[in-house]
Amino acid sequence: MATPQLMPEIIDPISFQDFRDALSDYAPQLEQLVCQLEDGSGNEEKIAQLFRILHSVKGDASLCQVHFVEPYVHVLEHLLDRVRHKELPYLDVLGDVLLLVMDRLVLMLDAVAQDWPLDDLRMDALRMRLEPLLDKSADELPQACARLVASMMGQAPSSFQATGEHGASHGGHRFADLQFFRSLAVQLEQRVPAYAGRTERNLALALETNRLAEQPLPMEQLAAAIYMHDIGMMLLPESLWLKAGRLSEEDRRALSAHPGWASGLLERMPGWEEAAVMVAQHHERPDGSGYPDGLTDGAICSGASLLALVDAFESVMLKHAQQGQRRSMLRAVAELNASERQFDPYWLQLFNQVVRTRLELAMWSAAPSRAAQRAPWRANQSSILRQPSWASRGW
Repeated sequence: MATPQLMPEIIDPISFQDFRDALSDYAPQLEQLVCQLEDGSGNEEKIAQLFRILHSVKGDASLCQVHFVEPYVHVLEHLLDRVRHKELPYLDVLGDVLLLVMDRLVLMLDAVAQDWPLDDLRMDALRMRLEPLLDKSADELPQACARLVASMMGQAPSSFQATGEHGASHGGHRFADLQFFRSLAVQLEQRVPAYAGRTERNLALALETNRLAEQPLPMEQLAAAIYMHDIGMMLLPESLWLKAGRLSEEDRRALSAHPGWASGLLERMPGWEEAAVMVAQHHERPDGSGYPDGLTDGAICSGASLLALVDAFESVMLKHAQQGQRRSMLRAVAELNASERQFDPYWLQLFNQVVRTRLELAMWSAAPSRAAQRAPWRANQSSILRQPSWASRGW
């Protein structure tokens, strides 16, 4: 019997945005727990926390009438419930499925919000492969999970070969690499409280801008570059990369090394050559004033130009954070446009469209009286009413 279609539909726009904000808070928590469980401990408390997050996501989806999300989360919740009750062991490859599904849901919500097509996300295919996991035995589940990950990463089923309980096939290596890159980015965030959530904000901005391009960049390569572009900063003294005011010439020389360290790691890993170039060049400027090589417009790759915009926007947002979200966004986009010679004009135009849409959405949805009148239960739903992150995460 065919799986019935649940067409994405925004029933209540304000509730829909509430759910997007909540999911953007849940997703990093889930990711952190999955990363912690990779130590093989099977920590019962962490598994219980994972289950509670999924239960909250499904409940919030129902309350906010975002019903098309529920079937995906139901499968994950059921699998974690079986793990909680010792019917299944917790496997790394199950964690891969959790992260993959959560990422696709965030991307789907972004697409629905912007009225973009969902074909590239292959959500129907994901659901068809996800639901059979409900009844898999402990022996069958590792291979089934690994097949799902490999198939959603564009690998032909015939190329899959199982590798046992704790991993997927080589076909899923790109997904595993991305999760590793993301874990490094999270480590950087944890060094500086003000950086909390920056990885997901940057990723969401980059992906939304990239979708508007006539020739979009490869999503995996762009995501890897977003995750890795500042990892080299962790090899520098914090006093340098958090320094306020003018940098000395010695400071500048030290700082200019950080893109090369991250790109050097990427270029030594098969399949990430494009991301390596994006990272290496993301501080170059079309007018030749950038570093480390002083490249000019024609020599800078397109991905590095987009990454430079996103990185600069985040930096300016951080500088003006005390002014509030909307004012910070206005100041940040104004500063970028005032420095347009430093950025690729093609990407800057698309980036402006994305930020303008977000500002309009923020203004439209900032009507607390309407929201309270239409959904009075929210007053006691702390899991729903989060501080708006204005950027849903997703890979």
